[in-house]
Amino acid sequence: MVGVCLTVIGLIRVVITIRKVDTIADDLLAIDGVFFLVSCLCAYWALRTRNTGRMHRLERFADGVFVLALLMMAGLCLYITYAITVA
Repeated sequence: MVGVCLTVIGLIRVVITIRKVDTIADDLLAIDGVFFLVSCLCAYWALRTRNTGRMHRLERFADGVFVLALLMMAGLCLYITYAITVA
């Protein structure tokens, strides 16, 4: 998912360069990529820990951050579509 965010950031930068229009979408996608990375690292940490309580807390946290990042990506898709269509 981080790779998807990076690819879209690159595509948005091309559109911004061609159309001479600036948007905040690339910055928000960079933050979204960090959310996906945090989710992945927490899930990995949950797999590696031996403490059952910590494992369940990390799993819930990783799930929550992942869902948040997916919702953010869906919202950004709507915003990007609107921004490119209107501009």
